[in-house]
Amino acid sequence: MTDIDTPVDDISEAPVAKPGKPIAWPLGLAGVALVIVGSFLSWSYDGQILNDLSINFYPNGLQILAIILALLSLVLLLVEKGPLVKLGSWLDATLGLRALGVGLVLYMVLALVAISVESDGLINVNPGGYVTLVGGLLIAVSAWMLPLHQLRDMSEARMPAWFDILSIAVLMAALLFTAAYALAQTEAWPLILCLVFVGAAATCLFRCGVMTFVSHAGQRHRKVLTLAAFAAAFLFPFTQNGDDTNMSIAGSVLVFSATAMGLNIVVGLAGLLDLGYIAFLGSGAYVAATLSTSAFATIDWKPPFLIVVLVGACVAATLGLIIGSPTLRVSGDYLAIVTLGFGEIFRFSMFNLDGNNGPNLTNGPNGIPGIPDLVLFGFDFGTDHTVAGVELTRNANYYFLLLILVGFVILTFSRLNNSRIGRGWVAIREDEKAAEAMGVNVFGLKLLAFAIGAFLAGMAGTVKAHQDGAVSPDQYIFLESAFLLAAIVLGGMGTIVGVLLGATILKVLPEKLRFFLEYRLLLFGLLLVLMMRFRPEGLVASRRRKLEFHEEDEALAVAVEEERLIAVEEAK
Repeated sequence: MTDIDTPVDDISEAPVAKPGKPIAWPLGLAGVALVIVGSFLSWSYDGQILNDLSINFYPNGLQILAIILALLSLVLLLVEKGPLVKLGSWLDATLGLRALGVGLVLYMVLALVAISVESDGLINVNPGGYVTLVGGLLIAVSAWMLPLHQLRDMSEARMPAWFDILSIAVLMAALLFTAAYALAQTEAWPLILCLVFVGAAATCLFRCGVMTFVSHAGQRHRKVLTLAAFAAAFLFPFTQNGDDTNMSIAGSVLVFSATAMGLNIVVGLAGLLDLGYIAFLGSGAYVAATLSTSAFATIDWKPPFLIVVLVGACVAATLGLIIGSPTLRVSGDYLAIVTLGFGEIFRFSMFNLDGNNGPNLTNGPNGIPGIPDLVLFGFDFGTDHTVAGVELTRNANYYFLLLILVGFVILTFSRLNNSRIGRGWVAIREDEKAAEAMGVNVFGLKLLAFAIGAFLAGMAGTVKAHQDGAVSPDQYIFLESAFLLAAIVLGGMGTIVGVLLGATILKVLPEKLRFFLEYRLLLFGLLLVLMMRFRPEGLVASRRRKLEFHEEDEALAVAVEEERLIAVEEAK
């Protein structure tokens, strides 16, 4: 393989660049200097706005974010012309700079608008804000003056193993601290600026090729990548300083992610459209509630929680088999309608099992409140604990338990995806008739997908019941099923990272953007429309999924075919 520092011997492999303007590079450097200088100056006269931007030579968090974007721009400028020029055949500095330039301009425009809206107009904007805006404009202008390059295939780049591992560690650390800082924002404008920063930085890293390199490094060191991801997730509660609100949101994200991963088996692998999947989560939650020591529980048997998890998961899987057996003989729109009906039947059944319209199992619309906190192996999840001088709240305790659950769900999904069963599901999704003609047990595999997906959702439901402290039918409405499906479509069907990302976006943003309460669904619908228009394969899509929407990409087709041949060889 080619080393990243190896010179290009064949002229046909050399980067081909359109000529750029000589003034572009110094203009970009000037823009970087202005952004950094402007960020050290005061942006606002009023110290009550945007976490206090009124102090000179003492940048606050939002100004530091602008400095980070400027430093990323400086690195790419040095790749274009400077000591890092050897990387120019691998990284597209121009595309990365364009993303950073546009991001900086948008960031500063929104910052100035926020200062104007929160105070008495632009009169309260100090010179530092304008200086930083001009710097962002210069970076954007210079980026459009720089030439585009023909790059080498990043899969051929080879660096020492320690560099690959360091890259993975730096990325995970950056994600951890960015998430901690963004969640710490309680006001509207600082959070919006954080989202713009994340969007600009992520777009830059993807477009210039850095994330492609990290992706290949992760493929070469999968165990390191997995370990680093879980280490970052494990350390997240230690960044919250005892903030129980953010840990509650994080716990909800993990429950949502585990449930979405189960639905990903049904929709992403087997291609079965299920619009009533939230019922399986609800069945697990109701099993845990009725078997708990709550004063409102209706079943006298009180087994240990580990038994409750298995019972709840098995009950959900049984419901999946009961519903799937008669309904999986239809497909497409008809299957979607049937599963939608099942979700509503489950919800109304929980209403009617109140002792008047049926046996008293669920207390009807009142639900089962007062579910006590878990106590496992002497550890009380309802008590605050202090570890390494950091207070871990009740929701932080459940967060760690849910993290273990998500790890189990991911392991199950990945093993199934790489097995003969997973290949059978993919074959059914691609062409059910062809799969059946080749001897695939179509009905049996469909039913298995329903049962396993329901089993995983039931497990998540048992933990959710204790974390929430109560269950009621109103928690399991059709909209929740729609959000689960949207998380899979948004993140990338059939992938692990994509579904986790989609679930995080759709769970965190509505919670943090409560000041847009009346427009949240409108923004959600707009996001989906834009995704379906510009990236229908999802944020993090598999190569096979990308090829379905980009059939003209010959290089991608070759890569997919190579992956298929490797899978066939492994199967033999």
